[in-house]
Amino acid sequence: MKHHFSSHAANMYRNSPVADKHGRKRSSPGPPNEIQKMLQGLGGGIKQALLAKRIMFEANAKASLKSTNEKIEQGWKIQKQRQNLHFKYSQQFLTLFQKWDTDMRKSQEQEAKLAGMFQEQQKILQQARIVQNQRLEKLRNVYKEFLKSSQALDKDHEHLLTDEQSEVREEIAKMQNKIMREALAMVQKSLHSLLF
Repeated sequence: MKHHFSSHAANMYRNSPVADKHGRKRSSPGPPNEIQKMLQGLGGGIKQALLAKRIMFEANAKASLKSTNEKIEQGWKIQKQRQNLHFKYSQQFLTLFQKWDTDMRKSQEQEAKLAGMFQEQQKILQQARIVQNQRLEKLRNVYKEFLKSSQALDKDHEHLLTDEQSEVREEIAKMQNKIMREALAMVQKSLHSLLF
């Protein structure tokens, strides 16, 4: 703008000579005409400067807008890629989490069932041990009774054998005495027949 104003002022100075080619002086234009021309020249320079500035501004604005649009578009693309990536992995994560949660629930159910079965087995084992202890106690009592009965039977048998042996001895003694008497009687008869 300063450059246009200076060149225009110089042109105005050259175009307003005070003497012609023959050396005769010419009357200079009046002040109102000169000021008007200066203002017209100044306005034209300002218009040119403003036009140049406007063109440059529009070019810069277009370039800036284009760059901004490109950046926005690139940002949208990146955001879209992020959304797609997030959606993809969030779907995978959700699927895996649901499977993991299902497996965990099944595992907990199995653990609960096993715990219940284990408690039932413990109860059954405890009852079986109680029954076994009761039967073992009965077996011990029966064995004790058997020992007592066996000992009593042995004593009775010993008494019976002792009594039978005594009777047998008595019978043997009686038989021996009888045989001795009969033998003596036979001897006496034989001697008597020989002597008489």
